[in-house]
Amino acid sequence: MTDNLMRAGEPPAACLNVRGLTIIARATGKILVEDVSFSVPAGEAVALIGESGSGKSLTALAVLGLLPSSVEMISGSVLLDGIDITGLRGSASELRGREIAVIFQDPQSCLDPRWTIGRYLTGQFRRLRNLGTRSATAEAHAMLERVGLANPKRIMGCYPHELSGGMAQRVMIAGALAGGPRILIADEPTTALDVTTQAQILDLLADLRSQNDLALLMITHDLGVVADTSDRMLVLYGGRVMEAGCTGLLMEAPSHPYTRALLAAMPDIETSTPPQPISGTPGRPEEDDCCPFHLRCDFAAAACRDTSPVFRTTPDGRRGSACHLETGDHLEQRLAAHRGQG
Repeated sequence: MTDNLMRAGEPPAACLNVRGLTIIARATGKILVEDVSFSVPAGEAVALIGESGSGKSLTALAVLGLLPSSVEMISGSVLLDGIDITGLRGSASELRGREIAVIFQDPQSCLDPRWTIGRYLTGQFRRLRNLGTRSATAEAHAMLERVGLANPKRIMGCYPHELSGGMAQRVMIAGALAGGPRILIADEPTTALDVTTQAQILDLLADLRSQNDLALLMITHDLGVVADTSDRMLVLYGGRVMEAGCTGLLMEAPSHPYTRALLAAMPDIETSTPPQPISGTPGRPEEDDCCPFHLRCDFAAAACRDTSPVFRTTPDGRRGSACHLETGDHLEQRLAAHRGQG
């Protein structure tokens, strides 16, 4: 469990709490997400990172109550200010859009090609805030300006295919903010964008978080994005949390071999160090009583193959990891031995 991890000092009351989330595939019973817990206080950004298939998006969909029918959440809860909203069923579904909103990675697949941007946005304001047509139109204009789109009157008359990727993503952000949510989930929001537009979107999200005291849950595989946007991060592999803690601390001194491998797979512009791909194929082993990462880990021992590691939090609460190499010092010794053998 990772919900005991906190920022340095006294943390604010958590806005969103996910506790013990476990999801399985209905057809096979295979565990896809196991015992994932975290909190996102108001005004803070938490990132879920990992390779494709690590369980990041499933976790986000569980928070939204939008899990596909092929999977089932068998345990865990989602709390909003201490109130259980797990599944967002019945009257609780009204919180979706108003209290919790989401930005997906491909806005063109989310925007109806038959609708103008004006019809989409005014519809959001009318549905989520019960506004009349005139008021909804005025709010839509103001929101487009707020997310950095000039000439909102022209944009309102455009269809999705007439917008660039960056413009369409800003429209999606405007739609997500229409209900005045307190929690914003951003699922790979910059994947299809060029570097300059990506930086602009990330700056926009940071500004909105600061201005609105938003709780931001960022789903990404890009550690560069994590470093720029998040206060804390959870590293997922095979549906389990491998390491979690303050972003700066984990980026500078990761203790889990998987986190280290992810960082090594990034190109280092300053030193011109080439990226080092992680060997093997992502995925959870069939056996449950093992470390999910052991088949790809350079430092795996017998215990890693035979016993599932327990997630342990450091005494100061700033980080934790699930690894049989219990401390960073121990891992450094293994790394030194490994280099010597090479």
